[in-house]
Amino acid sequence: MASLIGIAFKTEKRGQMITVEQAEVTQAKGVENDIFGRPGKRQITVMSIQKWRLACNEIDNQLPWLTRRANLLIDGLSFSSQDVGKQLIIGKLILEITGETDPCEKMEMAYPGLEQALMSDWRGGVTCRVITGSNIKIDDNVELL
Repeated sequence: MASLIGIAFKTEKRGQMITVEQAEVTQAKGVENDIFGRPGKRQITVMSIQKWRLACNEIDNQLPWLTRRANLLIDGLSFSSQDVGKQLIIGKLILEITGETDPCEKMEMAYPGLEQALMSDWRGGVTCRVITGSNIKIDDNVELL
């Protein structure tokens, strides 16, 4: 079974990622306090630890997952193009997968080669919009429907 193993947000553009054990996620604000949580296709970003490790192996450096600047980290589930439009259920939270989180030059600035390592196989994760908000916490069960 897949589970939620990380929750993070930033309160300012280019700011530090802040990790929490639980968070309120709403249609209006995404992950509470996240500067980019407004409604839209990129309201929340979700990444698979398995895909992150593949990218890190490619650059031969086990970087912290926060380097990717994703909101949620999932263990036991990987994403692909076939998942666009599907629902991601985390506890009682319902997200709709809207697309791939494309890696950008910020990844290259974080570590040389990271942007390229995240390019293939949806390693950078997915973008989502909130369908039904809820409080989420580390170790919540995760399902892809």
